[in-house]
Amino acid sequence: MHSNTTRRRFLVTALGGVVGSAVWPRRAVAQSGVTALNERLSLITTGGTNVLALSTGEGLVLVDSGTPELNSPLMSSLRQLPPDGRVVTVFNTHWHPDNTGANDLLGQARATIIAHENTRLWMSTPTWMPAQDSYRPPRPPAAIPKQTFRIDGTMKAGGERIDYGYLIEAHTSGDIYVFFRESNVLAVGDVASPARDPELDYFTGAWIGGRVDAMDRLVELCDDQTRIVPGFGPIMSRAALRIERDMMKTIYDRTVERVREGEYVEDMLKNGVMNGLARTWKDPQKFLYDVHKGLWAHHNKLSPNVV
Repeated sequence: MHSNTTRRRFLVTALGGVVGSAVWPRRAVAQSGVTALNERLSLITTGGTNVLALSTGEGLVLVDSGTPELNSPLMSSLRQLPPDGRVVTVFNTHWHPDNTGANDLLGQARATIIAHENTRLWMSTPTWMPAQDSYRPPRPPAAIPKQTFRIDGTMKAGGERIDYGYLIEAHTSGDIYVFFRESNVLAVGDVASPARDPELDYFTGAWIGGRVDAMDRLVELCDDQTRIVPGFGPIMSRAALRIERDMMKTIYDRTVERVREGEYVEDMLKNGVMNGLARTWKDPQKFLYDVHKGLWAHHNKLSPNVV
C-alpha cells in the first residue's frame, strides 16, 4: 500500500462492516462513496455493488458498473476521479444486472466492455428466469461486451499490469477475476460473498464444486497483502477468502453425500448440512435448493452409485 494514500481528497463511505479479524481494515471515510485504495485505484460503492476504478492518462478502467437504479450516483462518483470521469474500459465480472447496470450508458459513451464470452451470450440472449417465471429480454446492444475471451488475458493501463481470467462455473458460467498486479488488488465479483448469502446461479451454469475450484484458484493467485474486492460487501484479506472457501468445501462434502442418497433440500437441512459453519445464512433453504440443482446438473461428477 502507498504511504501517501491519505492525501486523496475523496475518501469514502464505510465498506460495509468487518467480518471478524480476517477482513481488511477500513480506510478513513467521507460521504462521496469513493475509497482511495492508492493514488490511482479507487473503490466506489455508490452504485449499489462494488465498482473498482483505475485512473489512467487515457481515462478510467472499471471493474463492473453497479446496479441499474443507481446509475446517477455512480456517475457522480466517477466524475470525482481524474482525468475527468471519462471511462475507456469496463470489465464485467459476470452478466447479472446488479453488476452491469451502467453498461448501457458507458457503452453509448464508447467505453470498451470486456467480459468472458459466456457473459456476452447471457446478456445478448433472451433468458428464462425461473424465479420470475418469465423471460428476461436481451440487454441493449450498447450494454453488451464487444471484447470477449475464453481463458485469460492481460493488458497494461496507467502503470498497472491487469491480469484477468476465467473462474469456471462458480457463480454463473462466465465469472472472471481482474487482478491489478502493481496495486495487489484482486476483483473477484460474486465468486466471494462476505456480506450476503453466496449465490449459485445454477440456471446459468454455476454449482458448488465449481465455486470451490474457483476459490482455490483465487487463494493461489493472491498473497497475505492482497486486497480482495468482492462484488458486494467489504474488502477481504486472503485469510477471509480462505475461510469462505473452506466453508464452501464443507458444504460440498456434506451435500454430495446427501444427494447421492437421494435427499432433497428439507432432508439436508434436517440432517444438519448447514450446522457448525463459520457463518449463518439468511435463506439457507434457497441456497441448498441451488446447491441441489447444481449437483444434479453435474451428476456425472458425484459417484457411480448415485441413486
